[in-house]
Amino acid sequence: MRVILRVRHPLLLWRNHFTPILLKRPRPMPTITLRVLDGADRGRSFENLSPPITIGREEGNVIQLNDDRVSRFHVKIQEDDTQLVLTDLESTNGTRVNGEDIQLRILRHGDLITVGRSVMLFGSRDEIAERLANLRNEGRPTHAGLDDADEQRLQEVSSLDFELNVGSDEDLQATLHVLQPPELPRKLSPGQAAQLSELIEYVHVRIRRLLESVEIDERAKPERITLEMRQWQSLIDIQARLSSYLHDIGNPPESDDTR
Repeated sequence: MRVILRVRHPLLLWRNHFTPILLKRPRPMPTITLRVLDGADRGRSFENLSPPITIGREEGNVIQLNDDRVSRFHVKIQEDDTQLVLTDLESTNGTRVNGEDIQLRILRHGDLITVGRSVMLFGSRDEIAERLANLRNEGRPTHAGLDDADEQRLQEVSSLDFELNVGSDEDLQATLHVLQPPELPRKLSPGQAAQLSELIEYVHVRIRRLLESVEIDERAKPERITLEMRQWQSLIDIQARLSSYLHDIGNPPESDDTR
């Protein structure tokens, strides 16, 4: 009786018993660089801090400011899916980013953060220069919203120029702080996605009805549009509702009072 043994090639055995796994390279954790441009701590620099951090006037904050108009724990900056989110911690005098009062804000390099009398610039020179280069060269959809003057400033500006002119050249600051459409939040649960869709649809329908009610006076030079007082009040009501939504998002019921 002959016994025939079939020996399989070791490479074939490896292929059958091992499934190659492609490992994704982990995303680098964003770091925080803040430079104080105005206030009692003007000139101080805080570089490459790891989130989360808090900023306030009391010991225990990663960044302690000598500013009596800053709350004990004024703001928090934390990471969320590679983005850095600034949250006002129910401060007494509030927080502004690029001149706008905020409760929550995704930070972008070049943003100006104002707490009390202190003004801080978010990002290093290289990070701000990189953002300017992206605005200028990448052709993002938001780039189409820039007018010719902004385009020209983007061609000429650098992060160093920004620092030299901050506080004296409002047009230069506006280059970085031009209002751009925000990205939609990622990794929403089905319920959260449905709620967000319902909210956007509500605003969309109301604005569409307002646009349909507009009357165009083609005889006027330049042409003018008119709204009835009722429609004008409807537009104001939309703004009021959006303001309320912003407040409720920034002040959820379960938030702690850390003033």
